[in-house]
Amino acid sequence: MRIIGGELSGRKLLPPQGDQTRPVTDRAKQSLFDILAPHIDGAAVYDCFAGTGSMGLECLSRGAVHCTFFETHRPTLARLNQNIVALNLQERAQVIPGDIFRWFDRTNSRPGTAGNIGADLVFLDPPYRFLSDHPFELIQLVFHLTFMHLKPEARVIFRHDARDSLELPNLVRIDERTWGEMMVEIFTPAARETPDESS
Repeated sequence: MRIIGGELSGRKLLPPQGDQTRPVTDRAKQSLFDILAPHIDGAAVYDCFAGTGSMGLECLSRGAVHCTFFETHRPTLARLNQNIVALNLQERAQVIPGDIFRWFDRTNSRPGTAGNIGADLVFLDPPYRFLSDHPFELIQLVFHLTFMHLKPEARVIFRHDARDSLELPNLVRIDERTWGEMMVEIFTPAARETPDESS
């Protein structure tokens, strides 16, 4: 595992332990970040189900101003923190440990830097089989994200097993790609109706 672009290109990352996470191949990662490139510089990023931080750290290397990492698995969390320190990104990263669903349920505040007005990029990468076993929890999480945390032009990158599918509320799919058994769907917030100012 390594950073493949930006100022930290080539720097190695500590890999996950066990099968709690599923790292992305360099080829798939490069293809995905080619798509996301126009949206990264200056972005505020949420890396949900972050694992060892590959996606969020890649964004920071490419010019994102801040990334909030959400991770619950303790050995993986330790690796994530080690990767952040090794890359000297502590000032631009925040790690929120524990149950991501409880965090979003109990807080209305946005993590990150002072004055944060929402996320530009959100990576959703739940564990294998999560969609089939816990779809309601993920839908609730997306509700919290769309109403409290996403900027109007944000991108939500939803990575999952190609055999699974889930309609995400209040989001519009703008792209999808499949690499082997992995599917990546990219969404943006649905437009909200505003009052007619001419009336």
